[in-house]
Amino acid sequence: MENSSRFFANTSCSYYPCHKKIAEQNCLFCYCPLYHMENCPGNPRYVEVRGRQLKDCSDCVFPHVAENYDAVIECLKRG
Repeated sequence: MENSSRFFANTSCSYYPCHKKIAEQNCLFCYCPLYHMENCPGNPRYVEVRGRQLKDCSDCVFPHVAENYDAVIECLKRG
């Protein structure tokens, strides 16, 4: 899938790979477009910071797995 419209690996990025859990990391969604969603399909955790619940997606690899491209696009279409 390298260099396709559904997959891009920015191996020259100083943060690559930002997630060590997956072999081939899709950087197309470098910043997760699903962050704003309360019920995203990833596996975020919620932490309390100064009395507020914050979404922590640092261990989530959902948008970086190439096979999840269609699911990310569908979530964005639904809003």
